[in-house]
Amino acid sequence: MKKIFLILIFSFAFQLNHCQETYAINGETLELKTEIDGKLDLLWNIIDGEYRYFVRTENDNIIELKNTRDEDNNYKEEYKSTLGELTGMSTDKLKLTLYSLRSHIDTYNASVDSNYTSSKTKRSVQLRLGISGGITNNPFVGNPDNKKTPMIGAELEILEGHGMQRHSGFLQARHTFDSDDFPYSTTEFSLGYRFRFVNTETFSIYGQVKFATLNFSNATFIDESDMEVDVNETSFDIPFIFGVGSDIKVGENSYITLIYGELFAAFLDNQGNFSTDIAIGYKFNL
Repeated sequence: MKKIFLILIFSFAFQLNHCQETYAINGETLELKTEIDGKLDLLWNIIDGEYRYFVRTENDNIIELKNTRDEDNNYKEEYKSTLGELTGMSTDKLKLTLYSLRSHIDTYNASVDSNYTSSKTKRSVQLRLGISGGITNNPFVGNPDNKKTPMIGAELEILEGHGMQRHSGFLQARHTFDSDDFPYSTTEFSLGYRFRFVNTETFSIYGQVKFATLNFSNATFIDESDMEVDVNETSFDIPFIFGVGSDIKVGENSYITLIYGELFAAFLDNQGNFSTDIAIGYKFNL
C-alpha cells in the first residue's frame, strides 16, 4: 500500500506539471498549460490562486481572457467580446471556466479546419482519482476496547459525464493498520455506488453503499494455551456497507473530500461499538 500511495502522489505531481511552457506576456513571465492546440489555442494555469485563461492566434499573439469589474462592481465580461471577434461565434452563454472555454474554442477550430482533431471532453463518463487517510475502529470486527487505528485509501470514481453529476460508482482500495493495542490489519478492495442528494457547483453531500468487498486480513491473538497465533484470512462479501461523505471544490478540477465510510451494514453485524470510520482526502478529475 505504501508503494501505491507513493505512485499516486507521483502521478498527481506529474499531472500538475506536464505540458507547461513559459511565456512572456505584457511584462509577466507565466507558466501556462496548453489545453487546446489548433487554429486558436487555449492556454491556462492557476497563478497566485487565480485562474487565468489565454488564447493564442495563428500569428502567435497571446491575448488574455479577462472578466474585470467596473466602478459599480459589475463584471464587464471582456472575454466574451474577445472571443466573439476571434471566432465570429455567439458568446452569450459562454462562461469563464475551463470547460466552457474549451468547448467554445474546440467548436471553432473544428469549423475552420477539416483536419482538426476535436479535443472535446464531453464523454459518457468522467473519471476522478482520490487519495485519503483517517482513523477507524473496524466496526465489523471484534474490538472489545474500541481501539482506533489509522487507515489510508485510494479510489477511482466513475461519474455519469460532465455537469452536475448525482450518480457515480467507485472502485476503492484501502488499508487499515494494526497496533500494539489492536493487532488486526486488513487490505480491502471494494465496489460501490454514490448518490449526491445535495449537489451544487462548490460542494456536494452524498450517501454511498459498498456492494462487494474483498479483504486480505491478518490478526494476532492468544489462544486457550496462552500461545500467540497469527491468522491470515481472505474473504469476499456482499455486505452493503452504508456511509456518507462530502466533496468540497477547491479548484477547477480538484476537491477536498470528507467521508464517514462505514456507518452500518445490511449483512454484517456491528461488533458492539458505534462506528468510527472517518477519513479526509483529495480528489482530482482525470
